[in-house]
Formats: sequence, structure tokens, C-alpha cells
Amino acid sequence: MQRHAGDARVVATLARRQERELRAWLNGSDAGGSPPTTLAPALSRAAAEVEDAHGVAVEVVTVGDCPLDPDTEAVVSAAREALTNAAKFAGTEPIALFAQIDADRIAVFVRDRGPGFVLEAVPGDRRGVRESILGRMQRHGGCAAIQAAAGAGTEVALVLERRS
Repeated sequence: MQRHAGDARVVATLARRQERELRAWLNGSDAGGSPPTTLAPALSRAAAEVEDAHGVAVEVVTVGDCPLDPDTEAVVSAAREALTNAAKFAGTEPIALFAQIDADRIAVFVRDRGPGFVLEAVPGDRRGVRESILGRMQRHGGCAAIQAAAGAGTEVALVLERRS
């Protein structure tokens, strides 16, 4: 941190990373070594990776957990894409990820306070939202909804009904 003392954004990113590592150590969990085997830590790891890559704070709240499988991994990938888009386009405001995971349903929300956008105005050759979020969720039996308005931020909702 001392080497980057003049760059507040870099110092804040390093401090958040160290806080995550300390919390993981205090909780006795793996701070980043082996891959997660359940959804909540996988979402947290995806958020941490986006936070580190883009230098923007990502606040994560998860309620519940379940094992990872191809469908829940698709939720993680769609959430990572939503987080990445928010980090790239929403400015420096924190991004929020909230996940509610129960026996019947997974719901993940990614919110930012950025400038928002109009999905229909995104050029057709830009496939991130259409394929990496909407299409991915549909291919795995879930759905995604995007609420965005110019100047009002964006919320991406990912919903997957769990199979028994």
C-alpha cells in the first residue's frame, strides 16, 4: 500500500482485498485457494475478481447457499458479466450484489447507480448482455430481467427455479 499511497483508488482496492482475506481467515474459510463448491462463495469470489480487476467496490450479501452444478455455475457467470458491465460503465459508485438462495429458487440482483442504458439501443454486435446474461440464464432454465433507465442506474435480476 505504501508504494501506491498517492493513488486513493488503488489503496482502496488493496484495502478491500486485505479485508476479504482477513475475514476469510477469521472465519476459517478458504480466501481464494481452492475453487468454491457452493454458490454463495462462488458469487463472492466473482465479485472480488471484478472488484480487483476494475477497482470499484462491490458489496455482497448472500442469504442461503446450495451446491454448484452447471445451472448454478451459469448464475455465477451471468452475475459476473452483470458486475463487469456495472464496473465498466457505472462509474465509481459501489455496486451491490444480493443473492437469496433457498430450496426452491435462486434470485440474484446486481444493482448500480450509474448512468443506466437502453437495452434496445445497444448495437446488435454487442453480445455481453444478450448472450452472457439473458441467453445464458435462458439456456439453463432461468430468466434474467434488466431494469435500466438513463440517469437512474441499472438492476439485473437473475432467477433460477431449482430442480428437485
